[in-house]
Amino acid sequence: MVIKTDELPAAAPADSAREHGSQAGGKGRPSAAEPPSVMLLNGDCSESLKKEEGTAELPKENGLDEGEPGDETTGQEVIVIQDTGFSVKILAPGIEPFSLQVSPQEMVQEIHQVLMDREDTCHRTCFSLHLDGNMLDHFSELRSVEGLQEGSVLRVVEEPYTVREARIHVRHVRDLLKSLDPSDAFNGVDCNSLSFLSVFTDGDLGDSGKRKKGLEMDPIDCTPPEYILPGSRERPLCPLQPQNRDWKPLQCLKVLTMSGWNPPPGNRKMHGDLMYLFVITAEDRQVSITASTRGFYLNQSTAYHFNPKPASPRFLSHSLVELLNQISPTFKKNFAVLQKKRVQRHPFERIATPFQVYSWTAPQAEHAMDCVRAEDAYTSRLGYEEHIPGQTRDWNEELQTTRELPRKNLPERLLRERAIFKVHSDFTAAATRGAMAVIDGNVMAINPSEETKMQMFIWNNIFFSLGFDVRDHYKDFGGDVAAYVAPSNDLNGVRTYNAVDVEGLYTLGTVVVDYRGYRVTAQSIIPGILERDQEQSVIYGSIDFGKTVVSHPRYLELLERTSRPLKILRHRVLNDRDEEVELCSSVECKGIIGNDGRHYILDLLRTFPPDLNFLPVPGEELPEECTRAGFPRAHRHKLCCLRQELVDAFVEHRYLLFMKLAALQLMQQKANKETPSSLENGGPPSSAEADSEDSVGPEAGSEEEGSSVSGLAKVKELAETIASDDGTDPRSREVIRNACKAVGSISSTAFDIRFNPDIFSPGVRFPESCQDEVQDQKQLLKDAAAFLLSCQIPGLVKDCTEHAVLPMDGATLAEVMRQRGINMRYLGKVLDLVLRSPARDQLDHIYKIGIGELITRSAKHIFKTYLQGVELSGLSAAISHFLNCFLSSYPNPVAHLPADELLSKKRNKRRKNRPPGAADNTAWAVMTPQELWKNICQEAKNYFDFTLECDSVDQAVETYGLQKITLLREISLKTGIQILLKEYSFDSRHKPAFTEEDVLNIFPVVKHVNPKASDAFHFFQSGQAKVQQGFLKEGCELINEALNLFNNVYGAMHVEICACLRLLARLHYIMGDYAEALSNQQKAVLMSERVMGIEHPNTIQEYMHLALYCFASSQLSTALSLLYRARYLMLLVFGEDHPEMALLDNNIGLVLHGVMEYDLSLRFLENALAVTTKYHGPKALKVALSHHLVARVYESKAEFRSALQHEKEGYTIYKTQLGEDHEKTRESSEYLKCLTQQAVALQRTMNEIYRNGSSANIPPLKFTAPSMASVLEQLNVINGILFIPLSQKDLENLKAEVARRHQLQEASRNRDKADDVATDPEPARAQQEDMGSPQTAKEDPSLSVQG
Repeated sequence: MVIKTDELPAAAPADSAREHGSQAGGKGRPSAAEPPSVMLLNGDCSESLKKEEGTAELPKENGLDEGEPGDETTGQEVIVIQDTGFSVKILAPGIEPFSLQVSPQEMVQEIHQVLMDREDTCHRTCFSLHLDGNMLDHFSELRSVEGLQEGSVLRVVEEPYTVREARIHVRHVRDLLKSLDPSDAFNGVDCNSLSFLSVFTDGDLGDSGKRKKGLEMDPIDCTPPEYILPGSRERPLCPLQPQNRDWKPLQCLKVLTMSGWNPPPGNRKMHGDLMYLFVITAEDRQVSITASTRGFYLNQSTAYHFNPKPASPRFLSHSLVELLNQISPTFKKNFAVLQKKRVQRHPFERIATPFQVYSWTAPQAEHAMDCVRAEDAYTSRLGYEEHIPGQTRDWNEELQTTRELPRKNLPERLLRERAIFKVHSDFTAAATRGAMAVIDGNVMAINPSEETKMQMFIWNNIFFSLGFDVRDHYKDFGGDVAAYVAPSNDLNGVRTYNAVDVEGLYTLGTVVVDYRGYRVTAQSIIPGILERDQEQSVIYGSIDFGKTVVSHPRYLELLERTSRPLKILRHRVLNDRDEEVELCSSVECKGIIGNDGRHYILDLLRTFPPDLNFLPVPGEELPEECTRAGFPRAHRHKLCCLRQELVDAFVEHRYLLFMKLAALQLMQQKANKETPSSLENGGPPSSAEADSEDSVGPEAGSEEEGSSVSGLAKVKELAETIASDDGTDPRSREVIRNACKAVGSISSTAFDIRFNPDIFSPGVRFPESCQDEVQDQKQLLKDAAAFLLSCQIPGLVKDCTEHAVLPMDGATLAEVMRQRGINMRYLGKVLDLVLRSPARDQLDHIYKIGIGELITRSAKHIFKTYLQGVELSGLSAAISHFLNCFLSSYPNPVAHLPADELLSKKRNKRRKNRPPGAADNTAWAVMTPQELWKNICQEAKNYFDFTLECDSVDQAVETYGLQKITLLREISLKTGIQILLKEYSFDSRHKPAFTEEDVLNIFPVVKHVNPKASDAFHFFQSGQAKVQQGFLKEGCELINEALNLFNNVYGAMHVEICACLRLLARLHYIMGDYAEALSNQQKAVLMSERVMGIEHPNTIQEYMHLALYCFASSQLSTALSLLYRARYLMLLVFGEDHPEMALLDNNIGLVLHGVMEYDLSLRFLENALAVTTKYHGPKALKVALSHHLVARVYESKAEFRSALQHEKEGYTIYKTQLGEDHEKTRESSEYLKCLTQQAVALQRTMNEIYRNGSSANIPPLKFTAPSMASVLEQLNVINGILFIPLSQKDLENLKAEVARRHQLQEASRNRDKADDVATDPEPARAQQEDMGSPQTAKEDPSLSVQG
């Protein structure tokens, strides 16, 4: 087994046990996929999964989605205690006994969940399980139940109802009736989200693989819809959400609702009546039903007459479903069909996601009666669910207690991380609901007499405040603008401190919600803070930005532990009485000890140092790189900070510089051994030293690499020995000291760079004694600002040019920028650099995405203030008017003012409680397209410093090659708008594109903390490393292990699980296990659709991988429809002109070639060739490959002249790039010969025909249809999957060689990350590349290189 024991001490024993298990199992497959280690899946999805897949790979499928009361303690960790499962027999009334696989560390409650989900027992909710006549406790683990063993019989015993149980039962029946109805997903409630994969695969791929094998070669219709073909200008919106057959749900009932006779009067209560329901059956029969302690029966009440006596038939049923089966034949028939369909759906289509995903389009929906929904809306269901004892949840207590859970070993850490994740997702959901209620005006303020902007709210134990500058708190920092950005900075701070996870230091639960133009911050409440004044509570930090400052020894000690990972310098500042106060954070960071005795820190908005490019300070000069780029620029607020990623990158960059400087000096020492006096090469440590840092950088880089590497190793040794003892040779000490000084390290004996976040803070003063340190810190900040411009942005553009990163839309571009520590306010600078780049054409896609992002972000800024002036009744009119001005070609759209308000007489007595800032309710109606676009250009100039050359949407589309549909998607995602799914005529000049009926909803845009599963992530990384070194089997086991752990912490749905499944699928594919690859990739696609969004770039890529594995499993038509779906989504999200589109079109072209649709295939392959040529340059190897693919299709069509022409192009590229003797060049020249022979043969035959007419004796021509294997081989090549056939002996040698190199690397790396860059698993890859031609090898033990 290959676990780094130093990382996971606790995991070692458990893992060795698991090894054991997997050998005993005697399967070659990694043990995580064996049934014994997979317990009963609790929660939502069980049996279906087992039936479909034989072995269910996800332990704890839906562990914690439902928030059962026992959450925190549910099942001990599967991975750790690998107990074997056993099966028990279940006896339920009215059906045949059946057996169920369970595991000892499951809880009894989880069997309940499974029974409530099974098709034949799903209508029961109120029952207990009995073993030998004894009732089992809901919350006990199975292993603690005496006498429970293989083959035990559990009886299902019906229990009497209570009001709570009756409500749960009705809710459950309603959920079963709605189980196929997507309206919750469209409305963005209860963590439902959309998935469309099953529309394109006709159900589950696992089954269809077996079903369709024989029929696959029947003719299939491969012609895609017109709008998917290359060159089509049409971009329809409707196919985004195709109508699913199951969505027209079978009607079981017309109405099921609570009766108006509730609650039962006292005398009926004493007869056991709990509540009354009113039902209209599909046959239009109206009935009134009593829920009593013994079950459900019909009573004689009507809508206007109360008569609780039983009606005939006098049938008492313990389950509502059984009663309805009795009285309505339609219900009986349809309910059975519905449940059959429900359990056939893939579990991943049904499980709730951890955080809500909203859809920006939705079809026109019928609004049906729904008693549970109505009840939820009006009862005070704050966020406490039915099953939580005691009323509202104390969020702060829950958030902090989960952090305090023990974390010494793996099981403890898993329990802790799972609890933290669960509470966070619950808190985020509750905070989002609360924030919407606050903005919609449904929550009473705690200071109702103040002006609306200043109001604060408490709802469900969460504190809400609006993003306005209350009491001039941010006056010096930019007023309301600063108050708007502070919450998101604060959230980043909370994220960071949570990630460092210091014991004893607590942060508040924080969620930032943007809704209807307002920003709301939701925070958990520190116990006792509301009773006392803030002045007395703050015992660390400052409440007035640094005028009065206090400190506290315990806080210093706690924050000191964060200072190294966060690179924060412990420093001294002066308070109002000129006393020195020591801090280890920025002054705004406040420390408060709650009534619970915990040490809280809040207001973390300046955790990271300021960004000097956007903070002009009088009298301070920025480095030349900055001034050249036009910095410093005054920004709208003074809270611009550097991102944590930038700080880390800068420190790493400095570390390399430090190593190079020291190595240079050591080499000089060696050279000067004869004349030791000249050691003082640094001169006096004066300003000269500081300059040398810049000048040395490049030279050190250009030194001969070889010698400097050995120097680096020496420096490391040296640095370590100096750190460990002081008896070292003074000369080497000198070397380190000089290098430290040159790179700005705060220690002179070791490399250590930290930032003082208070530098350049208005209002903060430093003591005289620290002036030198402050000067050094100022210099460091200037260097960091320069580093962003001179290294990070060019680095980003370089990565984009080399296609190392492939953003597809605004969100992925923002992600790529943020990973490199570049804030979005630098977007204009990135675009400038793209424009000036010599490879401008290869960056065309980046430029388009960047411009689109710039326009939509500017529009979002304007939209935010626009919406604040709109009252609720005018919301849809205002939003559709804005969209018309933004996207429609119609020259003068007119806003529709809501008519009835205008006639209202008593308009002058305005409500006091109107939303904040609603001054003139109709000001929004006068906006025109010209004005909006003028404002957008102005905003782009002011905020991003970029000049847009357009004054209307049509001009923008024309100038920058954008698509209106893409702009619509971007603006909707950024602002939370949901629009009707229909075709919009953006370009019509006769009527506006949007009417108010087209705006369906406005959703909140939520920012929150994402707690991580750290152990799982370590396993995942080690697995990836193993795979890259070629140890596929071990890598696969580690990644399976990671999947187990991820499931344990996150439940079944999460972005990281998605990545895990994708990699597993790829590994299984490479190892030749196509079925397993299909199953994992299908889950990855479903999860990506559900968690990221149905048209997220990540989902598009998952679709492409799935298509490849479908093709390999010879499901050709499925593969094609998946590729067509991916192409449609890509056209919608970006358009045709994207490097990824070339890959997609090559895939489609190859599959079409395989099914002999040559003309169609050529359209796609030739488009791919054009795009590849544009983005990789005409001389790239990818272009040669593209030429070869086109040539093969021409050969199949027997058009040899064209085939030869393309293959020659390819040959020329190979020859110039790789030389005559490279195998690729040789392969190409062989193919050319073969083509020439075929062409000559064809010509001969033709001549023969001309000469002898029809009597000619013609040898039949051999036109070969391509074999599936050859198509698959090409597919693997273009998708970056290489199979390298090796004999067993080669394999052993290679592994030994890789291991040897790995040890060498480890030795040289010596625990230090500095030159990770130099020693990636590259050597292994280099060796594999030279090993001979890639062929598809299924049987051979094979190695892979990933793309």
